[in-house]
Amino acid sequence: MKYNKKKNKCNGNRERDYGLMNPTIHDIAKRANVSISTVSRVVNNPLAVREEKRQRVLEAIKELGYEPNPFASGLRDRLTKTIVAIIPDIANPFYASMFRGIEDTAREQRNNVMICNTDRNEERFFEYMRYFKKKKVDGIIFASDPLKEHYYKGFEELNIPVVLAATKSEDHLLPYVKIDDYQAGYDAGMFLIRNGHKRIGMISGPKSDPIAGQPRYEGFLASLKKYERLADDSVVFGDFQYDSGYSGMGKLYGKHPDLTAVFAASDEMALGAMAFLQRRNIDVPRQVSVIGFDNIRFSRMITPPLTTISQPIYEIGKEAAMLLYDWIENRDTIPKGKQLQHELIVRDSVSNRNT
Repeated sequence: MKYNKKKNKCNGNRERDYGLMNPTIHDIAKRANVSISTVSRVVNNPLAVREEKRQRVLEAIKELGYEPNPFASGLRDRLTKTIVAIIPDIANPFYASMFRGIEDTAREQRNNVMICNTDRNEERFFEYMRYFKKKKVDGIIFASDPLKEHYYKGFEELNIPVVLAATKSEDHLLPYVKIDDYQAGYDAGMFLIRNGHKRIGMISGPKSDPIAGQPRYEGFLASLKKYERLADDSVVFGDFQYDSGYSGMGKLYGKHPDLTAVFAASDEMALGAMAFLQRRNIDVPRQVSVIGFDNIRFSRMITPPLTTISQPIYEIGKEAAMLLYDWIENRDTIPKGKQLQHELIVRDSVSNRNT
């Protein structure tokens, strides 16, 4: 690449590296190999950025001769410094960890976070939308639930950045952060098979849920069908909550008292299933093994500690907030979605029947 080294006739100064007369924050980010939001933090709150990254950004600023654009600064000054996290169930400990990741990132940006609990109630959701039309916010993180078409239209009317956390839209180009739920369900089934279990059941989320219900169910079934380990009629459906795990385990055990293992599609349901078994003096894991999904804090506090598929819940929240701030800073470019890795956490609620 040939750089333009001609002098600027207005001030006599030579143009900076890369041939840029007026380098932008995007040029600094590219030169320093960091995100736009990182450059913004270095400019506005340098101590919030790790020294190594901060130095790279400062060197790029010096080399390219970057000076903040007064007009762009005026636009930034009109930001509310407030983002919103829309969650479906504030009582679920899953969202406490996710919100912590969102809030930590917002604090790095010296921003506030408003938490809105919809309780999966559409009228409540649209009450929030009407409120945000009057009281402006800079962006929204929408968590977990499927993105219904009329929800998307509500976001369109606000005309602000929206990022999806632990969910994804197949119909609309919105950035997201989530895991591969199908593969995670498959891995749960294979773990039980490797541990010698032959009669296996499942307490699933709603089959109609395309985000977490159906993929975990289908992934789990795919692993068990390979080895014909699924008992007939041994899947029941719930709502990811404790009570549905308790009642689901009751239905499974009533039909199939010979089950040796159960996969619950959330830790809350797994805790409910274990409570049902233990109250009937059915030993976990010696008689019935249980594996959960999420790795919420309570999963390691119970007896026996719960084996589970771990979602990086905190990281999902943090990454979603980082994508949101990137988009707020650069409204012309929609960030790409991110798929994070799940992990099998082996504790004491699954027995090995090979030995």
